[in-house]
Amino acid sequence: MLLVVGSLVAGLRGLTFLICVVLAILLLLITLATSFPPGGAKPISLTLHGIIELAIAIFLVATPYVLGFGPGSPAKRFYVTMAAVIFVIWLLTDYRGTEASTA
Repeated sequence: MLLVVGSLVAGLRGLTFLICVVLAILLLLITLATSFPPGGAKPISLTLHGIIELAIAIFLVATPYVLGFGPGSPAKRFYVTMAAVIFVIWLLTDYRGTEASTA
């Protein structure tokens, strides 16, 4: 939700907005398909979920530079800020929780 609502508040349009919507949908689908503890059998392990989240954070940091966003542009600030938020969440989450307890 934060990716979509935040990008609207930041005034993103076109490709920059579309990327945020696609990432928001991807994160939602990954979350729904992740086997959280005590969870049942779902196709994505908690470890894989963490790897995907880290990859999304890296993607968000790289995108403004790859697409040539101007220095200080709202899109660049938003992407880098969202990358930082996702990275902090990644740092604070124990993605080995499920596997560590069964090992």
